[in-house]
Amino acid sequence: MSSQLMQAQVHVQSLPPLPLQLHTFQLPAKRFQSRKFTVKTVKANAFGLSLYNGSWKCKFRIRSSVNGGVNEVEEQKPNQQQVVRRPYPFHEIEPKWQRFWEENRTFRTPDEIDTSKPKYYVLDMFPYPSGAGLHVGHPLGYTATDILARLKRMQGYNVLHPMGWDAFGLPAEQYAIETGTHPKITTLKNIDRFRSQLKSLGFSYDWDREISTTEPGYYKWTQWIFLQLLKRGLAYQAEVPVNWCPALGTVLANEEVVDGVSERGGHPVIRKPMRQWMLKITAYADRLLEDLDDLDWPESIKEMQRNWIGRSEGAEMEFCVIDSDGGESDKKIIVYTTRPDTIFGATYLVVAPENSLLSSLVSAAQTKSVEEYKDLASRKSELERTELQKQKTGVFSGSYAKNPATGKSIPIWVADYVLGSYGTGAIMAVPAHDNREGTILNSSNPTVELDINGLSSKEAASKVIEWAQRTGNGQKKVNYKLRDWLFARQRYWGEPIPVMFLDDTDEGVPLHETELPLTLPELDDFTPTGTGEPPLAKAESWVRTTDQSSGKPARRETSTMPQWAGSCWYYLRFMDPYNTEELVDKTKESYWSPVDVYVGGAEHAVLHLLYSRFWHKVLYDIGVVSTKEPFRCVINQGIILGEVQYMACIDPDGNLISADSADTLAEHYQEVVPEEKVMKSRDSFVLKENPDICVIARAHKMSKSRGNVVNPDDVVSEYGADSLRLYEMFMGPFRDSKTWNTSGIEEQLRSLHKCIAKVTEEIEGTRFNTGISAMMEFINAAYKWDKHPRSIIETFILLLSPYAPHVSEELWSRLGYSKSLAFEPFPKANPAYLKDSTIVLPVQINGKTRGTIQVEDICTEEDAFSLALKDEKVSKYLDGKSIKKRIYVPGKILNVILDRQNIKVGA
Repeated sequence: MSSQLMQAQVHVQSLPPLPLQLHTFQLPAKRFQSRKFTVKTVKANAFGLSLYNGSWKCKFRIRSSVNGGVNEVEEQKPNQQQVVRRPYPFHEIEPKWQRFWEENRTFRTPDEIDTSKPKYYVLDMFPYPSGAGLHVGHPLGYTATDILARLKRMQGYNVLHPMGWDAFGLPAEQYAIETGTHPKITTLKNIDRFRSQLKSLGFSYDWDREISTTEPGYYKWTQWIFLQLLKRGLAYQAEVPVNWCPALGTVLANEEVVDGVSERGGHPVIRKPMRQWMLKITAYADRLLEDLDDLDWPESIKEMQRNWIGRSEGAEMEFCVIDSDGGESDKKIIVYTTRPDTIFGATYLVVAPENSLLSSLVSAAQTKSVEEYKDLASRKSELERTELQKQKTGVFSGSYAKNPATGKSIPIWVADYVLGSYGTGAIMAVPAHDNREGTILNSSNPTVELDINGLSSKEAASKVIEWAQRTGNGQKKVNYKLRDWLFARQRYWGEPIPVMFLDDTDEGVPLHETELPLTLPELDDFTPTGTGEPPLAKAESWVRTTDQSSGKPARRETSTMPQWAGSCWYYLRFMDPYNTEELVDKTKESYWSPVDVYVGGAEHAVLHLLYSRFWHKVLYDIGVVSTKEPFRCVINQGIILGEVQYMACIDPDGNLISADSADTLAEHYQEVVPEEKVMKSRDSFVLKENPDICVIARAHKMSKSRGNVVNPDDVVSEYGADSLRLYEMFMGPFRDSKTWNTSGIEEQLRSLHKCIAKVTEEIEGTRFNTGISAMMEFINAAYKWDKHPRSIIETFILLLSPYAPHVSEELWSRLGYSKSLAFEPFPKANPAYLKDSTIVLPVQINGKTRGTIQVEDICTEEDAFSLALKDEKVSKYLDGKSIKKRIYVPGKILNVILDRQNIKVGA
């Protein structure tokens, strides 16, 4: 290519009086390989050309087709300060309007507002400000809520659209341990980065209301809520089995443990009993279940919560343990069952490895096997142990129990799929039956006076429960899968628990509310103590204190609250962020509650959302909030996946294997294949060089570990924030997962108002992609118009503004407006223009339909006939024919009657 000439076509905007024209010019290609050029006028009344490639600027002799002249030749050295000119200068427009919004506090929601106006509270799930910053998956939900917020402002609502940070937690503490950097420093740095990225995307947050869970002014009220729970017996201490990670020196939640190791760091995790703070969420189980029905939430999320709560009705049944002589001992195993009707089929019992009775049940011969099994079970999370797909395991205890219905001895086993925290920690096993109700057979024992033969399952269950209660063998019982919330972490970076323990009695004493906030002490050493005590135990001067009421010496609680604590109630603090006297002002809460739209990931379905509902109901009971539920509508955005990766399968000998050969893929390796070496073949992807080899094509969730994260800063830098916003909203339905890929006046009014109606409907329905489609259709129609009235252009800019606020503000400004369009009334569709103006009119020749034409609904007979003459299908029946008469029914039909001499026999 070095000896060739490179021909390029460029649009050149000259200075007056020359018009915009398309020019062709030639340049030696060898000097400009892989360079990108932009055009700029450099001389009045003649064309000049500046070509930019990064910092390079070159000016060339260009023969202009306009004046035939030749300009000067000049080449300049690299200039780092050179500004690149773009056809659409988003790099100038977007920062300009972001500064404008910030300086004018355009999106600030005043403290005192006109409460006679309707309100709209739209909220994103609290982000955790990690060091990695945002990736392009994050702005998906944020853009959606921003579009809704901008729409509602323009529709006359008082809008509350805030942002803050869920900033306590394990990641910052681990980083502190690894680097020696205080978690507060790391957290503030990460928050600054997140805030900067969010502002660069033009989101209309009220930054005056920004909050962080790590600020003492905020967590004072988190501690206050804990004290209210404590007063009502909803916070208590108990010794419970926990996921203990020795390496991290802390208790982990079930979701933080994967395959027996910590999700962060991959350290071994064991189960061991520890005295911990618990919150009695089970006391609200029925209300949490019942109130789901009234919520505008995805049904899948509501079902996940129902399953997590897991309410079931059944019975507790007693099985007497048989002693070594074969007689009944005084030990009884109580099992919980939802199918008491199957009691006659119970052939063995299963107890959890942590069941308190187990040590007294194990025989000498089985001691070693049971201890080894218990050790293995202690390394698994409850989630792993109860996974339905996993193969069930267990060991025999060496003991037997008596089935109270049959009188027979049945073995007692130990198995990890039974949890000590659920029911009684023991179950009866029935190797028969299923979930469908049927008629009971072979279930009678006259000796114990129980006969349920011939009954339905439901009738039999009731009769067994009645018999058990009468004979002392059991009782009716309602049970829940939901466990009380483990509310303590052996970490430094969390909210201190406002409780002290008296030295002389070890009695727990809550701090007085006037002593709040109890702030974290400054620590330099955040490493685990190695003793199981939390890092706060190292702050000896902080730990030692005195009870104000009694004057007795005491020591503070050194565990901290879990990260979930601060995120349980932050939506309330946004309503009144600077109140030092109460959690939230009652008048403000009653106006803004509940949150109208809450957007976030489905992964928070049974933790954050359930915990928030629990705290909210407690606050409702004590009169702090006015609604039973915190979030009226919850929407889960889809996941943005990384770009598709192609993997070829290779056997141990280095041979390629087709990915559709399932039977031969037991042992194989996967190797990344560049996209250019792959092609589509029907429903699969194959190698171009060997189409017999199918490859795996898969897009994964963006993560640092996979190296498929796309930084929004890069996209904004290259294409602009409005482009990113529009692209993400247009990728597909908001709730679906998507794969990232960087590759006449009456007629006018009808087009415009149809667009208004469609865009409004689609935004309110969170179908953002089809709203963009409607605007694209309008633009395509507008291209065909001879004139573009200002009123129509202004209206369209207002329609576009929630999606692309920067360019819309710029266009609005260039139309002569000095104020932001953020509070301009959003356009409303005129129903008169929404009716279809055209209809399909059947055309008959002598009573027989020969075609159809499209006409205006007010079309005259003459116009309809003229259109029929031009129609290819109809005209061939009319050419050269004599017409006797026309019958025209407006909007219904046009019938052309020919002279009889024109009609052929048999036609």
